[in-house]
This record gives sequence, structure tokens and C-alpha cells, in this order.
Amino acid sequence: MAHCAIYPGTFDPITFGHIDLAQRALRLFDRLIVAIGTDSAKQPTFTVEERVRMAQLSFADLDDKIEVAPFDGLLVDFARTMGAQAIIRGLRAVSDFEYEFQLATMNRQLAPDLESIFLTPAKEYAFISSSLVKEVAMLGGDVAHFVPKKIEQMLILKLRQA
Repeated sequence: MAHCAIYPGTFDPITFGHIDLAQRALRLFDRLIVAIGTDSAKQPTFTVEERVRMAQLSFADLDDKIEVAPFDGLLVDFARTMGAQAIIRGLRAVSDFEYEFQLATMNRQLAPDLESIFLTPAKEYAFISSSLVKEVAMLGGDVAHFVPKKIEQMLILKLRQA
């Protein structure tokens, strides 16, 4: 049986930190579903379709192992539908832990059969967040070290339109 995990997030935009975590998850699982959240309290800069496309572009070389899909509603329901056994979550700093622990505990109550696995990014990506990348780009800074080239181009274009 192939082991599958879900890596959920807003991915607004996808960063090298996200890509690093997905690659780390593939060391543990045969298949990974990058689940792009549509029902978020956050107000994303990019549409769901744009975020899905960015993730697909970012994982084009791994499309035999990584599937990108939008989802809304409860993550545990989506994970079951997709046949996942685990949820991957990234921890960049200690400050992420409390929130992620609460999510993991709630998910365990809702779906005891799903495991939550916390991964940390490589040190060169530990400080990167989509929000910071957008802020740097908005202020005219260079984000080439934080996102793939195609994503950088999409981000700059989107910010010019805003």
C-alpha cells in the first residue's frame, strides 16, 4: 500500500520553504498531496486557481509523486477522501508550535486514524513566510532567494495590478 500525506496551506505564494518541506515529506511518504486551502480566514493575494497553478509549476518535476489540489471544509474530511494517512505541518519557529499543536490535537479528535507530522525546513528557509515575501516584493525588494523564478514573476505582476 502506498503511503500518502497531505500538506495543507494557503501557499500565498508558495516559497522555497514550502518546497523544501514537501521534498522532506517525500522522504517519508510515497505520495504527497499539496492541499491549497480555499476556505481561509486569511485574505489571500492570489486566487485559489493561481495558487494551485503556482504549486503545480513548483512541483512540475515531481508530478508523479506530488498532486496539487484545492480544498475547503475540514482538512480531515479532505484527507480521508484523498486516502491520506498523515498531515504534514511545518514549524519554522517555536512560536508556530502552540498553534500547530492545537490544530493537531483537534484533528486527532476528529480523525484519530490520521497522524500529524511536524517538519522543520532547512535553516536557510526557516525565516521565510509568504507574508514576508509579499511585503518585501511590495516594497520593491528582491525575492529571488525566497521563491522560484516563475513565482517571482507572478508575484511582481500581481502586485503591479493591485
